Amino acid sequence: MKTKAKIFTAAISLSAAFFSAQNGNIKKHFLDLDGTSTNIKIQPTMYGIFFEDINFAADGGLYAELIKNRSFEFDEPLTGWKQPNTKTLSPNLDSGFLTIITDKSKTNKNYARITVWNDKNYSLENEGFRGIGLHQGEKYDFSFNLENVSGNISAVNTKIIDENGMVISSASSIIKGGGWQKYSTVFIPSKTIEKAKLQITFTGKGVVNMDMISLFPQDTWKGRKGGLRKDLVQKLYDLQPGFLRFPGGCIVEGRTLAERYQWKKTIGRVQDRENLINKWNNGFPHRLTPDYWQSFGLGFFEYFQLAEDLGAEPLPILSCGMACQFNTAELVKVEDLDPYVQDALDLIEFANGDSSTKWGKIRTEMGHPKPFNMKFIGVGNEQWGADYIERYKVFEKAIHTKYPDIKIISGSGPSPDGEFFDYGWKELKKLNAQVVDEHYYNSPEWFMKNAGRYDEYDRSGPKVFAGEYAAQSVGVVKPDNKNNWLTALSEAAFMIGLERNADVVTMTSYAPLFAHADGWQWTPDLIWFNNLKSYATPNYYVQKLFSNNKGTDLIKITENGKSLKGENNLYASAVHDIEKNETIIKIVNTDDEKMSVEINPQNIKHASKLTKILLTSLGLSDENNFQTETITPKEETQTIKKGKFSVEIPANSLVILKLK
Repeated sequence: MKTKAKIFTAAISLSAAFFSAQNGNIKKHFLDLDGTSTNIKIQPTMYGIFFEDINFAADGGLYAELIKNRSFEFDEPLTGWKQPNTKTLSPNLDSGFLTIITDKSKTNKNYARITVWNDKNYSLENEGFRGIGLHQGEKYDFSFNLENVSGNISAVNTKIIDENGMVISSASSIIKGGGWQKYSTVFIPSKTIEKAKLQITFTGKGVVNMDMISLFPQDTWKGRKGGLRKDLVQKLYDLQPGFLRFPGGCIVEGRTLAERYQWKKTIGRVQDRENLINKWNNGFPHRLTPDYWQSFGLGFFEYFQLAEDLGAEPLPILSCGMACQFNTAELVKVEDLDPYVQDALDLIEFANGDSSTKWGKIRTEMGHPKPFNMKFIGVGNEQWGADYIERYKVFEKAIHTKYPDIKIISGSGPSPDGEFFDYGWKELKKLNAQVVDEHYYNSPEWFMKNAGRYDEYDRSGPKVFAGEYAAQSVGVVKPDNKNNWLTALSEAAFMIGLERNADVVTMTSYAPLFAHADGWQWTPDLIWFNNLKSYATPNYYVQKLFSNNKGTDLIKITENGKSLKGENNLYASAVHDIEKNETIIKIVNTDDEKMSVEINPQNIKHASKLTKILLTSLGLSDENNFQTETITPKEETQTIKKGKFSVEIPANSLVILKLK
């Protein structure tokens, strides 16, 4: 309640002030911009991406498969499937029925045995991920594996139907011979639809076995078969991220150790990857999602490939033998950690080893002979306490003995302060940890007040990875949190402080990344999507402006000799970009009135061109949506004379100034 009250008070005070302060005199600030080198580099990894399979981010989202539970592997094997004319406690002689056959010796252990008595009346339907989204005129690859067991079934007939039962595309596959065979066809929808479903019928009577029933758009990212959803990857690409952290988050840990993420089960042939329940299946009482599983069609090979596509450093996070401490807190004994440590060592070999190594050979066979050149690995997600430190020591020794150049990401727990946070930092400093991951989900007020958080951090201690952060408009884990302008503005103010302290903070990422409009569990989120389209939040554009304008070298911008970290509601940082020969100034105004800022450049080569990029909105509660993105950057350029120049900074705004 305290957090909620703080957020409410901050929002009301800012809003009230904004609407009442239109007639006052404009506030003036005089800033000194000193181009003298600070000898502080902005790391290429400064602004990156945190990916977690929450909110249908992978299956039903980034991974472009349109069929849910395509191989009948869920605990409830018919999840996502319906037989409209099949009745329980009936022989169904007027239609047919499906049973599940299990072979526990296989990773893809289930398949469907379908008995058709009346081919005019039996059908099998799949609902997709909150429906199946299809675009008119585009091509979709449909495939399935089938074994003809008995009878005279001669064809499998498939249709895409809309919510009213109207057929928008159809195809028929002629069944040939016995044994398992793969059949493929192409759908071309006659109209665009967000919530279609797949219908399968048969010609003839008999028994067939079916598995891996799949539907993919042909127009995926880079045109890869069975690949990633193009519009979502494009939004990631546009961020120009310095790293991609994967696969999470708490799914790394699992609710139990048996449900932890095991990377070795996510590589190799897609049809051989073992499905697993998603931790967020039952993570939140307000959004129970029993149909949330992981097919691992998006596995570790695909994550590495995606990082390469984005020009980002891959940053995998692995289990350290501790299940989620918010759930079971199950522990592996230290003496039994060897398999977990070996997973880390083998992953480095998978990413970086040549084709003569065991795991490098597997990567090569998957189509990537060239190493991925991984430089970072995370040990645990956000564990805390003595149990974590004890296990971190084991991993650190093993990894650095064999791979001394790999940088290890350790963790300080789920909170930005408190007893466990302090303990973690104290112990990790003793161990000369390289990079410590900090997480903060808090009110907009907290983010604005903490822009100076790292000013007093030990410059000789471990570097900081701000690995998960997002302002919560209502409160942490509240379903009514919004991606409004107030949250984005407060994050911009906080990021100014991260950039000003680039000698300490070397990696940052907002979280979570994606959310399906009908399948989310957590809010707020950076990018929202449905089955047809996606939109970027104001928070996304804040991230993009920082990442696209990160520069290479930190320089000083001050007022009266002091850093700008929120006094008088003004925040500022400045960098050089040596490669582009630009000076970039970032300014955040959280005041309810516009400001006039006079900048006095010193020790900087004269710039004649000024580019001003503005991100703002009239209301602090304003949001973007699927219909329109009203909060987007606006850009203008002008020429400036040598010496001082003045710029207007609107109320409640982020402004990027580029001097060239």
